This record gives sequence, structure tokens and C-alpha cells, in this order.
Amino acid sequence: MIELPIREDLKGKSPYGAPQLNTPVRLNTNENPYPPSDDLAREIGEEAARLAVTLNRYPDRDAVQLRTDLAAYASRATGVPVTHDNVWAANGSNEVLQQLLLAFGGPGRTAMGFTPSYSMHPLLAAGTFTEFISVPRDDAFAIDEDAALAAIAEHQPDIVFVTTPNNPTGNSTPLATIRAIVEAAPGIVIVDEAYAEFSTAPSAAVLIGEFPGKLVVSRTMSKAFDFAGGRLGYFIAHPAFIDAVMLVRLPYHLSTLTQAAARVALAHAEETLASVDKLKKDRDALADDLTKLGYRVIDSDANFLMISHPNATWQDFLDEGVLIRDNGIDGYLRVTIGTPEENSRFLAVATKVSAHA
Repeated sequence: MIELPIREDLKGKSPYGAPQLNTPVRLNTNENPYPPSDDLAREIGEEAARLAVTLNRYPDRDAVQLRTDLAAYASRATGVPVTHDNVWAANGSNEVLQQLLLAFGGPGRTAMGFTPSYSMHPLLAAGTFTEFISVPRDDAFAIDEDAALAAIAEHQPDIVFVTTPNNPTGNSTPLATIRAIVEAAPGIVIVDEAYAEFSTAPSAAVLIGEFPGKLVVSRTMSKAFDFAGGRLGYFIAHPAFIDAVMLVRLPYHLSTLTQAAARVALAHAEETLASVDKLKKDRDALADDLTKLGYRVIDSDANFLMISHPNATWQDFLDEGVLIRDNGIDGYLRVTIGTPEENSRFLAVATKVSAHA
């Protein structure tokens, strides 16, 4: 075995990643199960062919046209009028978050998160030499506002993460709690809204005008937009935040083809997002069915459910050809909402598992 001179703080750590197994039913990574439409796929292909002859040139470094289209969508989705000056885009929301940590975190600085939550937050903090402070959620996996404010007062974090709807639990944080956290935070607050399209809760973007120097709202096209393979995330904030991340972003970080494909996907937003309502209905129906089987199901505003049953293990489902997610929360598993056929197969296995003596 070769021993490399890796940083001491990274030794023994594991990279982020869900198992990628070839199983009949894969419900472990919160993707939208419905593929892009034929028209969308065709238009992406046509744009790629049109732009192929320009690939000897660098892409638009600041992705202005894409950010303009994202701003138009974000304005409709959040009800907050924004322009491209309020929007920044990168390769998935993970790169968005990494850039924010590079600009606002670093040695001697701290980030706080309310756990369990998105496991990339502490990993990104570690990669940027930012100390991560974990504040436990309550027994219902909600943020305890009093405990949150006390932790902020004690630790004075430079960055606070609020994930809503939360991953892996699925529950949303009330806007009043987010406002209280932003008011109390001495630094910036990043509200991670990767699953916002599946929720009826208002976006934290409505608070940006009230807290222009403190609040960033991160979003993605990976979930609702059938675009996980396209890798496009963005944030909404005061223009000063865009100026800040430009200091740390890699030059030409978004390829010509990524920008073009994302713009085509945004042009088809209405038809693509039609699947969101179906997934929400299927989520609620599946939650009811699981509850009847004796599972504890956490209320979810996302495209997944976190469930618990004394007889259920991750391996039980895998043995039946259904891949779901073990997020390391004792007694709980997470299942992505799939197609009706995938949901039926999962429910059949869940029924069998619940009946184990």
C-alpha cells in the first residue's frame, strides 16, 4: 500500500458517496426518476452540435446568459424579483457551497450546522480548513430554535447552514426560525434549498432584502429538473456575494456545453416541473401506506421519505433488489420517491420486511 503525504486532518476520512449498485430498483440518491422529454433531449443535442465548432474557445467566464435565465426562473419560483446580478451558478450546488466556504470560511473560521443534515456540509468545511460545529436537532429532527440561538451566541460562527427541506429527514424549517437565526448570526447564513420545488414553504429568498449582507439561498437543478447529470447549481443573494465568490472560483468553471444544456432545460421548465406534483402525490401516498404497515415516517417536503421500523435494515431491501439509503442515523433509512412501478416494488418489500418476526 502506498502512503501519500496527505494532510493530517484528512487521514482516515471517507469521501462522500452513495453506493452505486446495479439493482433493479434504485431509490437511494434523490434523483427525479423521470428522464428529460424527447424534445428537451433533442434540443440539448442540437445545441451541443451547434456549439461543438466553438469548443476551441473558452466559455463565457461569468455565464451571464445562463445566470439571466436562472434569475428569471428564480423570480418566478420564489416570488422575489432578481436579476443575473443576484445569481451565481456552478457545477452543482456542491461547488456553489464550496466556493462560499472558500470565500467566507478558512483557517480560524467556523461553520455551524443542525444535524443530522446534508453530510457534504462538514466535508466541504474540512476541505476548506473551516471548523464545523454540529448542533443536534430535536427528537422530531426539527431545529430547536432556542438551542440554535444559544449555540450561535456561544460559538459565534462565521457561517451557519440551514437545510430546508432538510436532507435526509425531509422536514422544512419555518421561515420565522430562519429569520431568527439570520438575526442572531454574526456572519453569513447559507440556506440550502436543494429540494425547494417539492415544498409549499416559502423560500428564504424573501428575506434577502431584509438581510442583504448576511443571507445566501442555495438551489440546484439536480432534483426537480431531471438534471442531476447536467451538474448545475446556483445561489441567490445580494450582488456583493457574487463579487466575493469570483475571487475564489476557478476560471471558466462552467463549460460551454453545461451552460447551453442548462439554458435549454430552463426553457423547458414548465413541462419538466410537471413531474414534481406527481412525485409529491406519490410521496404522500407512500407515506400513508408505510404508516399503515407500522413504519415511522418523518413528515417530508422533499422527494424522499425517512422511515423507521424495528425489523427493517438496508440489507433487507438490497437482498430483494431495492437499493435505498442508510444515512447512518440509527434505526432510520431513506427512500427516494420513484416511478409508480418502483414505488410498488419498494412497498412490496417494505410489507415483507415489516412482517418479519
